[in-house]
Amino acid sequence: MLENTNKNADAFNTFSTRMREKESDRSTTAPDLNRPAVQAALAKHKEEKMALPMPTKRRSTYVPSPVETRTPPDSSSGSDDDGSLRRRSSAGPPPAPPSGLLLPPAPPGAASPQSPDCWINRSVQGSSTSSSASSTLSHGEGRPLPQGLPPPAQAPPPQAQPQYKPQYQPQYLPHTPETLWWSSPRPPTCHTHPTSAPESLCVCVCVHGLLLGVPVNSRVSTKIQQLLNTLKRPKRPELSEFFTDDSEEIVEVPLPDPNTPKPEGRQIIPVKGEPLGVVSNWPPALQAALARWGSTQAKSPALTALDITGKPLYTLTYGKLWSRSVKLAYTLLNKLGPKNEQILKPGDRVALVYPNSDPGMFWVAFYGCLLAEVIPVPIEVPLSRKDAGSSQVGFLLGSCGVGLALTSEICLKGLPKTPTGEILSFKGWPRLKWVVTDSKYLTKPSKDWTPHVPTANTEPAYIEYKASKEGTVMGVAVSKVAMLTHCQALTQACNYCEGETMVNVLDFKKDIGLWHGVLTAVMNRIHTISVPYAVMKACPLSWVQRVHVNKARVALVKCRDLHWAMMAHRDQKDTSLASLRMLIVADGANPWSVSSCDAFLNVFQPNGLKAEVICPCATSPEAMTVAIRRPGVPGTPLPARAILSMGGLSHGVIRVNTEDKNSALTVQDVGHVMPGALMCIVKADGPPLLCKTDEIGEIVINSRAGGTMYYGLPGVTKNTFEVIPVNSSGAPIGEIPFVRSGLLGFVGPGSLIFVVGKNEGLLNVSGRRHNADDLVATALAVEPVKTVYRGRISVFSVTVFYDERIVIVAEQRPDASEEDSFQWMSRVLQAIDSIHQVGLYCLALVPANTLPKTPLGGIHVSDAKQFFLEGNLHPCNILMCPHTCVTNLPKPRQKQPVGVGPASIMVGNLVAGKRIAQASGRDLGMIEDQDLIRKHLYLSEALQWRAQTDPDHVLYVLLNAKGVAVCTATCLQLHKRAEKIAAALMEKGSINTGDNVVLLYPPGIDLIASFYGCLYAGCVPVNVRPPHPQNLGATLPTVRMIIDVSKAACILTTQNLTRILRSKEASASVNIKTWPTIIDTDDLPRRRLPQIYKPPTAEMIAYLDFSVSTTGMLTGVKISHVAVSALCRSIKLQCELYSSRQIAICLDPYCGLGFVLWCLASVYSGHQSILIPPFELETCLSLWLSTLSQYRIRDTFCSYSVMELCTKGLGTQTELLKARGVNLSCVRSCVVVAEERPRLVLTHSFSKLFKDLGLSPRAVSTAFGSRVNLAVCMQGTTGPDPSTVYVDLKSLRHDRVRLVERGAPQSLPLMESGKILPGVRVIIVNPETRGPLGDSHLGEIWINSPHNASGYFTIYGEESLQADHFNTKLSFGDPTTLWARTGYLGFVKRTELLDAAGDRHDALFVVGSLDETLELRGLRYHPTDMETSVSRAHRSIAESAVFTWTNLLVVVAELGGSEQDALDLVPLITNVVLEEHHLIVGVVVIVDPGVIPINSRGEKQRMHLRDSFLADQLDPIYVAYNM
Repeated sequence: MLENTNKNADAFNTFSTRMREKESDRSTTAPDLNRPAVQAALAKHKEEKMALPMPTKRRSTYVPSPVETRTPPDSSSGSDDDGSLRRRSSAGPPPAPPSGLLLPPAPPGAASPQSPDCWINRSVQGSSTSSSASSTLSHGEGRPLPQGLPPPAQAPPPQAQPQYKPQYQPQYLPHTPETLWWSSPRPPTCHTHPTSAPESLCVCVCVHGLLLGVPVNSRVSTKIQQLLNTLKRPKRPELSEFFTDDSEEIVEVPLPDPNTPKPEGRQIIPVKGEPLGVVSNWPPALQAALARWGSTQAKSPALTALDITGKPLYTLTYGKLWSRSVKLAYTLLNKLGPKNEQILKPGDRVALVYPNSDPGMFWVAFYGCLLAEVIPVPIEVPLSRKDAGSSQVGFLLGSCGVGLALTSEICLKGLPKTPTGEILSFKGWPRLKWVVTDSKYLTKPSKDWTPHVPTANTEPAYIEYKASKEGTVMGVAVSKVAMLTHCQALTQACNYCEGETMVNVLDFKKDIGLWHGVLTAVMNRIHTISVPYAVMKACPLSWVQRVHVNKARVALVKCRDLHWAMMAHRDQKDTSLASLRMLIVADGANPWSVSSCDAFLNVFQPNGLKAEVICPCATSPEAMTVAIRRPGVPGTPLPARAILSMGGLSHGVIRVNTEDKNSALTVQDVGHVMPGALMCIVKADGPPLLCKTDEIGEIVINSRAGGTMYYGLPGVTKNTFEVIPVNSSGAPIGEIPFVRSGLLGFVGPGSLIFVVGKNEGLLNVSGRRHNADDLVATALAVEPVKTVYRGRISVFSVTVFYDERIVIVAEQRPDASEEDSFQWMSRVLQAIDSIHQVGLYCLALVPANTLPKTPLGGIHVSDAKQFFLEGNLHPCNILMCPHTCVTNLPKPRQKQPVGVGPASIMVGNLVAGKRIAQASGRDLGMIEDQDLIRKHLYLSEALQWRAQTDPDHVLYVLLNAKGVAVCTATCLQLHKRAEKIAAALMEKGSINTGDNVVLLYPPGIDLIASFYGCLYAGCVPVNVRPPHPQNLGATLPTVRMIIDVSKAACILTTQNLTRILRSKEASASVNIKTWPTIIDTDDLPRRRLPQIYKPPTAEMIAYLDFSVSTTGMLTGVKISHVAVSALCRSIKLQCELYSSRQIAICLDPYCGLGFVLWCLASVYSGHQSILIPPFELETCLSLWLSTLSQYRIRDTFCSYSVMELCTKGLGTQTELLKARGVNLSCVRSCVVVAEERPRLVLTHSFSKLFKDLGLSPRAVSTAFGSRVNLAVCMQGTTGPDPSTVYVDLKSLRHDRVRLVERGAPQSLPLMESGKILPGVRVIIVNPETRGPLGDSHLGEIWINSPHNASGYFTIYGEESLQADHFNTKLSFGDPTTLWARTGYLGFVKRTELLDAAGDRHDALFVVGSLDETLELRGLRYHPTDMETSVSRAHRSIAESAVFTWTNLLVVVAELGGSEQDALDLVPLITNVVLEEHHLIVGVVVIVDPGVIPINSRGEKQRMHLRDSFLADQLDPIYVAYNM
C-alpha cells in the first residue's frame, strides 16, 4: 500500500520541496465575505464607456409585471447539481505560492490577499486569450506572424490611411505590449484588434440611379460602427497560389500549439482501500437488520419527519417500521389482484412515487418491497404533463418494465387528473396501476405468514435513477450483496455506532441521502431526522437547529445547505454544533465546494464546529461511494489542498499554478478510497488506458459495493460496468472488471483522491476541456446579487459548425435594469475569457422561475439546452459572441487578378473537352398570319387592322373582386378610344413626335387605350405605377422621380388620380406646382376628331420601361417598335396564341413581361385576355382560381406574390373551393413571370396544395426576363417539362457548378427557368474575362435576340454604360456578334430530354442577380439561399432578408409569432447561417410582419430595407449585435 502511495505521489514530489515557505499566506475566504472587493473592482469600470453596443429593444416588448406580483424563485437556492457558493471572490481561487502544489488550509477568518482588480482590469482592457476569432470581414482571418518577418517598426494610428500598403501584412500578433503595432492606446473593449483602414461614416446609398450621401448618425449606425471597431483586423496577405476547394476540408484546423502541456509522470498504479473488516454480528441481509431492531429495539426511534415550519411532525420507531413494512409486503404479494390472485412476483419492478416531505411513507414502501422481494424504483412525483424530463422518466419506467406504482393517499390526490377523475397518462410513461400504501389500506398478515429474508445475493435489490448529460434517465441496478456491502463499507469508513442521531437534508430517494440516511442508518439503528427541501426554503437554518436540539453526531448536507445556513446565521446565535463528529458534504467533490466549506467553518467555529468534522465525499450512481474523508482526530493537521493551473486542467494535465494567479483552481481532497475497493484513473475518452500520475482521467472502481448494470440496457451497461483498464502497450492489467464513475480526478500524495469535475459537466471546446461548474463559479463572482439569482444558472454546450460552443443561461431578477443586465453580461464574457481562456458563444438571461427545474429546485440542464435549441427559452436579454469563439472558419478565398491571356482562353474554352455553354430557341421565321406581318409590322397598325377586319372581337375583359366583368374592350372600341386620346394629346398637350408621355393608371383597360393613343400620336409612352392614396409620402416621390428622369412632356391619368396629384397631402411630399401638363382621360371631347396617325419607323422607340431593381436602382430601358413586334411574335409562337384562345393574367402591368402580356400581346396575337388586378385578391383570395375554373382557362400568367398569397391564404381551404365547384383540370400552363431564380419550394407547394382541385403537377412553370431583354425564357405548350438539378452550395460560392445527387449535404435544387423563346440565343460568359464558358459552368447570361432593348434611357447619354450592357462582344471565340449582358448568373446544361425538333434539349438555369450577391470572405453568396436557411430556423419567422453593411452581415427577420419568441430567434439565426453558410452574422434585427419591403413582382427590396435600417426607421422589436 505504501509503495503504491509513493509511486502515485511521484508527479508531485518535484513541487513539495518548494511549498513549505509560504503555507501561511493562503486564504480561504468565501466569495460572499469578499463581495465588496469584487464590486469595488467592477465599479471602476462603471463610468467607462461601454465598448460593446448594447442591444436595442422596443420598449413595448417586455413590460415587466410588478415585482410583488411575481413568485420569487428559490432566491439563492443552489440547484441539485450546482452549489451556490462557488469560488473565491476573484472568480478564481487564491494565488498559488510560486512553489508548491498542496497546502493546508489557513485558519478560518483570514483575509484574502487576492484582489479581483487584476483580472477584471486585464479582461476589460482587451484580454484576448481566445480572440483569434474569424469575422465576416473578407480579410478577417487570424494568422500567425510569418517566421522571419520582424514586426513593423511603426504603423500609422488607427484613423490614418497609409499611402503605401506593404504587400504582406501580418495577420495576428500575440497581444503583448511589444508587438501591438499601433502607437495610440487601445480602447477599453472586450476584444479589440488592430484596425485596418476605417470605413467612411458617410454611406453611399444608390437609390433609383442617384447617389445620395446619407450621414449615418442614427443610434443603430453608431452601434454598428462600435461593433465594427471591435472586429477590425489587418488585411490578409495575398495567396500566391490559386484557391483549391476540397469539400472535405471545410473547417480550418488550428495547428497544434507546441506549448501545450503534456503529462510527464509515470503510469499510475491501482490504489487499494483498506480491507473491509469482518464483524461477527453483521446481518446476512439488510432486511435481517430491520427484523432484528424491529423485535429487539421496537421503541427505538428510526425516523423523525418535520412539518413545514421545521418542527417534528411524527417519529417512526423501528417496531412500527418493521410491522408496517411486513403488512405492505403481505399486501403486495397477496391482496392486489381480484380474488386475491398474486399480481406481483419476486423480482418484479415497482415505482415508488412519494413526495420529499413524506419520508416515513417512503421508508415503509422501500423496506416493504425488499421484504416482498420486489424491486423498488424510486422516482420523483410528477406534477404536470410538462414536467422537466418527465418523458425521460417514462423511458426509465419502460426500460425497467414497471407496471405498478406505490404512492400515498395525499400524493395520489395531488396528481394531475383527467376530467373523469383518472390519473393523467404522462408523456412517454407506460400504463401504471396505482396502489395507495397508507396503513388503513394495508392488510395485516396471518400469524403463520412471515416474509422470506434470504442471504444477500447478486439479484437486484433496488434501482436508482440517473440522468445522463443528454437528459436520458436510466436505472442503475444495485444487487442485494452490493447494498449490504456498501452499508458495511460506509459503517467502517464513517465509524457509525449503534443509536447515533443523524440529520439528513438530502433527497432520501437516491444517492447519499438513501445510502446513509435510509440503508446504513437501519443497519446501525441510527435515528435519522429528515429535513425536507420545502422546510429548508422556509427556514434555511432548520437543519442546524435540529443538530443543536437533538445533539446529532452526523449531518448529511450539500454546499447549498451550508450557504443557506450562513445566510440565516444572524437570526440564531445560541445554536451549538459541538455534538457533530461528521459533517458529510455530498457535493464536496466539486471544485467550488472548498470555499463553501471554509466559509461555513469560519462562521460556525464560534458555535462549536470543529474543522476536522467536515468530510467531503465523491459519489456517483454507478460506482456509489468512491471516496470519503474519514472523520479527523482533534489536533491532527488538516488534509492538504491542490492549487492547479486551469490552463493545465483544460488539457487534462495537473500543473501547479505559479504564473497566472487568476486562473488557478483550489481543490480539496475527498479522502481515501472506500474499504474493500480498488481504484484506477483511466482516459475519459476512448479505450480505458491507464493515466499517468500527473494526468486527469476518469476514476474507475472495482468493488462489491457498486452498481451492477443499467437495468434493461445491456449495450450501454458493457461500456460502463465492465471496463478492464489497459496499460500503455494496450495489454489489460488484469481480469477483474471496473465500473466507470463519471468523476474526473487524480491521486495525490498519501493516496488522497482529488476530484476536479464530472464527465457530464465537461465541455470539450477546440480540443480543450472546461468544467461547467467552474464557469458558473466565475459568472457568480461578477456582481451576482444585482442581476441574477445564485444557483439558477445553467451552462451547457451546443454543437455548431464542427465544434462545441458554450452557452450560459441565467435567471434575471425582476428588478434588474437593462443597463445592469448588459453590464453584467459583458463582464461575465470578459471574466470567462480572461480566466478560462475560452470564448462564450451565447449568454442569455431569462425571466425569474422560467428555467426547467428538477424536483428539488435544481436546474434541468438537458431540458434547458433543448429549449435553447428549439427556440422555447424566451430570454429577456441575450448576447451572442460568435466572433470570439468561432475560430475554425475556412480561410477566406483570395481572388486572383483577372487577365485575358492564352491560359484564360484554354480554361474558358475546350481544354476539358466540353462544348461551349450556349443555347437558342427555335427560329422565329415567318408565321401563318403573313398578311399581318408583312403589311402591319408595328403594333399600332396591327390594332387598326384588327379594328377593320374583326371589329367586334373582344380583346380584353377586366374583372373586379367579385369576378364580374366590369369593363370589356373590342378591337374597334379600343381603336376608337386610342384615337380620342391621341387627339387630346395633340390638342391639350401640344405634343411633338417622339415626346415622352407618362401613363398613370390603375391596372385596367384605360391604361391599354392610353398606350395605343400615345403610339397613334407618335409619342413615347412611359408607364408608371400610380401613388398609393394611403401612403403618398413613400410612393409619390418615386412617381415624381420617374417623371423628372424621363423628361415627360405631359401626364395621362384619371380624374381621381388628377385630384390626388394636386392635393394638399401630395404637396407635403413633392412640389405639386411643377407637374407637367396633366390630361384627365375620363373627360375626353365627344365630338368627332380629325384622323391623327403618325406611322413609326423600325428603330423608333415604342415605349420606355422603367423599373426599380431589388438593389434600389431605377432603370429605364428603350424598347423599339421592331423589338416589340419581335417579342410579341416570339411569345405568340411559344404559347401558341390565336384569336380563339383565352388567357388569364393576374400581374401588375407596369413593367417587364407583365406589361407586355397585359397591353401588347393580345393586340398582336388576337387572343382574349382576362385581366385580374392583383390588388383585388386582397378582397377575394380565390378570385384568380375561380376565374380559371369558370372560364376554363388553359393558359394563365401570375407573379410570385399572387402564388404566395394563394398558397398561404387558401392552402387550408381546398375542400371549401372544391365544394364551390372550383376545378383546375383545364389549366395546361400556369407561368410565373419573374426576374429571379425560380422559387422551387413555392411552386411545388402550390402544385401540391391544389392538385386536389385537379391542377396538373406539370402545369406550373416559370418565365425569366431581365432589364436588357424582357422575356428570355417561357415554358411553352410543346417541348419537355422543366428539369431540376441539384448543385453543391459550397462550389456555387466559388462561382463553380458541381452537380450532386438529390439529398446530398449542402445541395441546392435549381429548376430550369422555362424554354428559351424563339429567336433568342443565350451564351454563358465569364463576367471578368468576357470569354465563353463550357457546359455546366457558372457565368453571366448574355443574350442575342431581335427583341433586346435598344439601351438605357439616360439623361446625359452615358454611352459607355449603354455599350457595356447592350452591345458587348466576347473577348475571344465569336468576336462579331453583339450581345446584351443580363447581369444574372446562371449555366446551361445539355439534358437527355428531346425538344420538339428531336434534338437534345439545352436547359438554362438562373442562379441569381450579380448585383444582389454578397461578397463575403472572398466568396459569392446569394441572399435567397441564406434567407431560405433563416426562414427554416424557427416556426415564428414569417419572412427574412439579408444584406451587408461595411462587411457586416445583417439579418432582418419578421416575427410571425408572439413577441416573447423574439429573442429566441437570435441564436437560432446565428446557428443556421454559421452551420449552412460558414458565415458569422453581425447583426440580427427582429421586426414586425410586413416590414421587409416587397415589390409588385414579389421580390424583396433589400437595399430599401438596408437604408431604412441605417436611418433607424424600422421600429425593430429587437436588434442584437453579435460581438
